[in-house]
Amino acid sequence: MTAAEVTAATELRAEQDRGRKVAQNREKWAQGRTYVSAGVILIWCLAPAYWMVVTAFRDVGFTYDTSLLPTHVTLDNFNTAFDTSFGNHFGQALLNSVFIGLVVTLVSLLIGVFAAYALARLNFRFKYLVLGFILGASMFPGVALITPLFQLFTNIGWIGTYQALIIPNISFVLPLTVYTMTSFFREMPWELEESARVDGCTQGQAFRKVIMPLAAPAIFTTAILAFISSWNEFLIASQLSSDRTQPVTVAIASFAGAQPNQIPYTAIMAAGTIVTVPLVILVLVFQRKIVAGLTAGAVK
Repeated sequence: MTAAEVTAATELRAEQDRGRKVAQNREKWAQGRTYVSAGVILIWCLAPAYWMVVTAFRDVGFTYDTSLLPTHVTLDNFNTAFDTSFGNHFGQALLNSVFIGLVVTLVSLLIGVFAAYALARLNFRFKYLVLGFILGASMFPGVALITPLFQLFTNIGWIGTYQALIIPNISFVLPLTVYTMTSFFREMPWELEESARVDGCTQGQAFRKVIMPLAAPAIFTTAILAFISSWNEFLIASQLSSDRTQPVTVAIASFAGAQPNQIPYTAIMAAGTIVTVPLVILVLVFQRKIVAGLTAGAVK
């Protein structure tokens, strides 16, 4: 090898080394930007929840304390949240929300799973038009439905009843259920069901013994999302509920304190903490199933 070739090879290796260093630096900067962005988003999303928890444990005399760390810690605010002497019915509202959420979730799954299976597996006229109408129904703003729903339920005597809260919630949750399950059923191989039919199963048995167990992650995820959506609903419930049937979202918004014109911020924050904790625990405990359901069907 001549001296010129050696020099050229050396320069080439040096150029390659510089290229690798540049690529590594770019990768490090990209990772750094990703971590910074994730940190900003995390702080932005969790800061209100953190302040809610801090205020919930703070003595009422220090409600407006601006310290970022918990100070003057007390549990009296949680006792106040459940106290009925001021006309608050937070305990009953918790039971109402659980009952409404469970009924809405079960009914939505019962209807949505069969509807999604039909839209994904069966061929019939106007199938995509039906799916379009289902998705279009979810685009109506809730504020546009309050007046007709109030008029309808007043005429039939349903104002202040559980069915006045459950039926509108089902109409809000059902499109999400149908769309999520339809996407999953479409990705499921037909051969599984056909094999069960060949082995002697009826269509109903194949659906129950083969399709449903495989669809469990998607069903579980849809159930969690449906329950959370029903649990957080406020607009319709604020107009159609009574003191006996109001959910926690309405109960917290109507909290009253010892003084007529004084808003009990610490008690409200304590109630908000109580309402939020079950959802957080639910998501943390079943996060693997939720992720599995959300990614189900993404890869065949």
